[in-house]
Amino acid sequence: MTLRGRLTAAFLVVVLGPVLLGALFVASTLAAVDRSRSTERLAVAASTVRTSVDALCQQLRATADAVALTADPAVAAAQLVGRGLAAAVLITDVAGQVTYLSPGAPSTQWQNCAGATEGSNPGSTGPVRALAAQVDLHDRAGTRLGTVTAAQLVDPAFVARLAAVTGVAVTLLDSGASAARVTHTTESRDVRDAVLAAAVGVRGEQVTETNEGRYVRRLGPSDAQPLPLVLSVPSERPPGLHATLLGVVVLAGLLAVLAAWRLARVTTRPLAELAGAVDRVAQGDLTARVPVRSRDELGRLAAAFNRMTRETGSYVAALTSNRDQLRGHLAVLGDTLASTHDLQRILRVILRSAIGATGARAGAVLLVETGGVLVAQCTEGLDGRWPAEEADGSQTLRVPVGVGVVGEVAATGEPQRGRTEPTEAPTGEPRCRTYVAVPFAAPAGGATATLGGPSGSVDEAGAAAALGVLALYDRLGADEFDDDDLATLRTFAGHAAVAVDNVRVHEEAQRLSLTDPLTGLWNYRYLRESIRREVERASRFGRMLSVLALDLDRFKDVNDTYGHAAGDTVLAEFARRVRGEIREVDLAFRQGGEEFVLLLPETDARGAAIVAERLGAAVRDTPIAVEAYAGPVLVTVSVGIAVYPDNGSTGREVLEAADDALYAAKAAGRDTYRVAEVRSDLPTREIPVLACAVSPPDGLPRAGQPAQASREPGGPARSDPAVGVPESSAAHARPEPAGDGPDSATGAARAGPDAARPGSGGGASSGPHPPRQSRGR
Repeated sequence: MTLRGRLTAAFLVVVLGPVLLGALFVASTLAAVDRSRSTERLAVAASTVRTSVDALCQQLRATADAVALTADPAVAAAQLVGRGLAAAVLITDVAGQVTYLSPGAPSTQWQNCAGATEGSNPGSTGPVRALAAQVDLHDRAGTRLGTVTAAQLVDPAFVARLAAVTGVAVTLLDSGASAARVTHTTESRDVRDAVLAAAVGVRGEQVTETNEGRYVRRLGPSDAQPLPLVLSVPSERPPGLHATLLGVVVLAGLLAVLAAWRLARVTTRPLAELAGAVDRVAQGDLTARVPVRSRDELGRLAAAFNRMTRETGSYVAALTSNRDQLRGHLAVLGDTLASTHDLQRILRVILRSAIGATGARAGAVLLVETGGVLVAQCTEGLDGRWPAEEADGSQTLRVPVGVGVVGEVAATGEPQRGRTEPTEAPTGEPRCRTYVAVPFAAPAGGATATLGGPSGSVDEAGAAAALGVLALYDRLGADEFDDDDLATLRTFAGHAAVAVDNVRVHEEAQRLSLTDPLTGLWNYRYLRESIRREVERASRFGRMLSVLALDLDRFKDVNDTYGHAAGDTVLAEFARRVRGEIREVDLAFRQGGEEFVLLLPETDARGAAIVAERLGAAVRDTPIAVEAYAGPVLVTVSVGIAVYPDNGSTGREVLEAADDALYAAKAAGRDTYRVAEVRSDLPTREIPVLACAVSPPDGLPRAGQPAQASREPGGPARSDPAVGVPESSAAHARPEPAGDGPDSATGAARAGPDAARPGSGGGASSGPHPPRQSRGR
């Protein structure tokens, strides 16, 4: 049942209940009062009838006594009848024979006032025709001579007189066996039968009611009243009382239904409108409104609902805007994470997204570096926030771990947010009023934990529990950053941790993919890429590029004699010595097995020869100690030298020329170097040189200032190796002992390291593919 139905039913019960109870009360009260009054009237009427019948009986007895006392009863009877004291007189003898009967006397039975029946046929039954009083007739001596009976007619006039005296309707019944027959009555024909039927069912002198609204009472026959009478009175209730009450109830019910419907409609209409609006809101329509029709509770409820939907709509709109904005930031962040491994760019996008999502004015992303110091990798909006003594325009946010807000966050790994005064800003941190700082650590199993990054590392300067810190300052439109901002910043800090970890994983994977795991030198994959790049650079700038192919002599014997573990030790130590003999700009590669390649940018054949001499001496002069063996292992190296563009126009050609030169060194007895022959079929181009430039005495090609000839006392003139050599060659140069003239210098350059042994020095670039297999030298 609906609310309107329940309200209507409740109202009808409340309204019609009292109406029905009132109608029943009125009807029952009126019925009780009417019955009581009618019963009282019938009682008065019964008493009146008894009195009247008793008076008549006394009159008849007096008449009979008068007749009995006279000498001539017949004459006296005639006189009394003539006076109207009796309707008839009957005199009988002792034998019961009628001696006198008044003319016109009724021939049927007479009802004796004492209850006996007198008549010409004493044993017959039928309607009562007369009421009689009987006395004995005596002579003077007292002898009983017979009886004298005085009678009065019981006819409709008699019954009418009784009705007139009593004020009720009177009905005389038959005195025979059947009491359902009417002798005389004053009842109307339309109620006679109902009265007779009600009288038959009455016992004694009880009062009953007919369906027509009459109260009936039986009276006699009895000692005091020998006539069988029925008394009835009409009800004093207004006619159609029940119909009136029923009409009143029905009318009240109709009015109650109408009022209940109206009241329920007025009451439930706002509720129905509110329920409909609630359904629309539940379906996502926040524009639903409820009309405010009154100022009562329902009106206040509708107004509160409208205010709630407006505020909810505004809140949802703000959330939608923030969600779209955050979705945009996350999309940019996702695209950045997927498209680049540039850590600075990724952190900058994360910082800007975090600032946009939280409404901060400024922020910074700091990473823990070696030494336990947080260093800002990217910042936004920090201009003008440094203390006056530190605002030099080149301020870099550097905070020791454990110092200040961000330092404590990095040390404890717990986020912080709050308020601070600009004058209370920790040293090294920007001024702000509100701040929030969230640490981010490398994911479990990430590059930081696996590769030994700085996150969570402990050194002498302090311990860091986080990889870095994401800090924001001075939120727009609010006093402080709240928990929602902290949760949002945790998300971006997680992205930052993943980004840093991914970049480090990528860098480490790239390094591992480009380096030889045994020696730490660049591998063959990086060799192909590097030689192509260096040849292009040398071609573009008109410079030379020297390529050295190195091979350890008889390395297979080392493996066969000492084992492969010793061979690995020799290779690693050889790589270390190579790195120690070359420059930072030079590149060292392990081509495969015991073969190595060096790229010497901006170095001519002379400079390459110097490097080859130093490398040969560094390997030859100091045997390599191998653990688990009694003595060191003595190894030598053969070197082949090729120069771009003299020995090839591409990196492959130059590398093949260096291999050929290496074969030549092997064929010359090993432990030496050879320079590849200049190819005559290569296209040449002019390189501007100084007008005073001269060819060096050793005949090796190089560019730069002309060599200054010098003459030693007692010897031929020679060139200074440090003069007339380009900068790259000079960097590779080492002091050489005095030779025997130009021939000795030339022999040193062409024949190998037998003429001169340079010392050690320099540095190398090595770092991060699979090596090419050895060619079996």
